[in-house]
Amino acid sequence: MAIRVLLVDDQPLLRTGFRMILEAEQDLAVVGEAGDGLQALDQVRALQPDVVLMDIRMPRMDGVEATRQITGPGRDGPAKVLVLTTFDLDEYVVEALRAGASGFLLKDAPANELVQAIRVVAAGEAMLAPSITRRLLDKYAGHLPSGEEQVPDTLGTLTEREVEVLKLVARGLSNAEIAADLFVSETTVKTHVGHVLTKLGLRDRVQAAVYAYESGLVRPGAQ
Repeated sequence: MAIRVLLVDDQPLLRTGFRMILEAEQDLAVVGEAGDGLQALDQVRALQPDVVLMDIRMPRMDGVEATRQITGPGRDGPAKVLVLTTFDLDEYVVEALRAGASGFLLKDAPANELVQAIRVVAAGEAMLAPSITRRLLDKYAGHLPSGEEQVPDTLGTLTEREVEVLKLVARGLSNAEIAADLFVSETTVKTHVGHVLTKLGLRDRVQAAVYAYESGLVRPGAQ
């Protein structure tokens, strides 16, 4: 069955461009469009999309609040949110991730990256582009803890290896890259990631990355 996609952006021309790209793929179907967050909420309830391609800066209701309502408690469906950002202009991407977005993508990303990102998010994974993630978290380092805060007690529930994996996830490494770094199999990495998410009560690796920075486990700019 095709992945049902809802396009949310206040620029009709961009929505048209995204629609042309996605409808060229046999496994993707654009089921609707919205020009702001309030329309997006209505469309999500009416159309039950699998993935919402969400702009951040929009009139009436921005993408952060719309994301929070779509993915938060009492949500009407299983829709995943993939945030679109211009990076240099958007100041709220980290907030969108905290709100429940499954990842983010630059608006000028190549068509094949957009298509792949939607497939990844629809499959329940997180779209965490490593280089963009590091730059983004570095850019907003001032909004994150200074490192002087007390480390959350929940970190104590993780094993030493799980802490290692969490740090690498926060750096934006894929399962394959983590496996190579730790000299273990990808299956083992997936198991560790699953344990981390369960123990910390997190939805996906995007939230895990944000948690690692917010808790002070990983510092912006650190390698």
